[in-house]
Amino acid sequence: MIPGVDRLWDALPEARIAGGAVRDMLAGRAVTDVDFASPLTPDEVAARLARAGIKTIPTGLAHGTITALIGGRGFEITTLRRDLETDGRHARVAFTNDWQEDAARRDFTINAMFMARDGTIFDFFSGRDDLVAGKVRFVGDARGRIAEDFLRILRFFRFFARYARGAPDEAAVAAITEMRSGILGLSAERVWSELKNILKAENPAGAIGLMQTTGVLSVVIPEGVKPERLNLRAPATPLLRVAALLAGDPAAFAARLKLSNDEAETLCAYAQPNTLTPAATDADLRRALAETAADVLISRTWLAQTGDGDWDGLRDRLAATPRPVFPLHGRDITALGIPPGPRIGEILAAVREWWRDGGCNAGEAACRERAASMIGVD
Repeated sequence: MIPGVDRLWDALPEARIAGGAVRDMLAGRAVTDVDFASPLTPDEVAARLARAGIKTIPTGLAHGTITALIGGRGFEITTLRRDLETDGRHARVAFTNDWQEDAARRDFTINAMFMARDGTIFDFFSGRDDLVAGKVRFVGDARGRIAEDFLRILRFFRFFARYARGAPDEAAVAAITEMRSGILGLSAERVWSELKNILKAENPAGAIGLMQTTGVLSVVIPEGVKPERLNLRAPATPLLRVAALLAGDPAAFAARLKLSNDEAETLCAYAQPNTLTPAATDADLRRALAETAADVLISRTWLAQTGDGDWDGLRDRLAATPRPVFPLHGRDITALGIPPGPRIGEILAAVREWWRDGGCNAGEAACRERAASMIGVD
């Protein structure tokens, strides 16, 4: 168990581990975050923790959540709740002491379980059976759960990518297909966050295929997609997988979903045409590396890879080849007697082209000599 959990249970013995941590413990997966549910009010929880000497942060009092800080780790404790009203993204809640009532407002059966300190599992909607069967199923009526929060459509595919086996739940598929346009009302940041989580899965192909069948993929990526380009041997990084999926403009995609500047730049770099094949010479590799970082070139090879040639060998060669650096600077041209001005840049560009054409092998002395010969200096 994660350090700090026993100390929290000492202060809140009636609390139960909730949601994802229970799911992953039962699935035999690593648990990194543990959240708790409690029948106590937030004020009662805070008072109990204070008496135990545990520091707290009121992270979401309106929704009944307090974060306990133990050993540098945060544990969220949320009072049991029931929804009073929802608007497709946010809910107004009331506190309750009814565990089943709280479980009934959660998204999926596999996320609606609780575990007491003695290991007893409280499972009101057969989540444990669904986990064993590889079934991702909404709690209660799928349409009702989605209408409460349209982000649950994308969360369905995130959990489908990680836990599903076999055919998807028919009620979930029907509700998602009918209500997919609700995604358009979500913030770009939340959509991008969920899409990244889907693509982080070891094998998201089934989830992506189902997103296409239900029409969700075209809502999330209206720029156009080519799901057949997903290469599951490639590194499981969301940006590389997005670059594989996208059939349209990566810059437009990045702007629409408000990717960070670094993410947008990387995605656009991945999407540039690949110029290297397994037949590339060492000089070809050096020329490419002089213009572009090795990790970007390697990523492009995954997107361009066909069944022919030693692509893994090409990637190994790229990773092992030092990136060549053009050895001249403006001051080197000035030292040859050229005054500051546009002519310096023209000479540098011409020498760099000569250096690149030669496989980026020429050293500083050879490049200086080339520059001198261009301007008639002995």
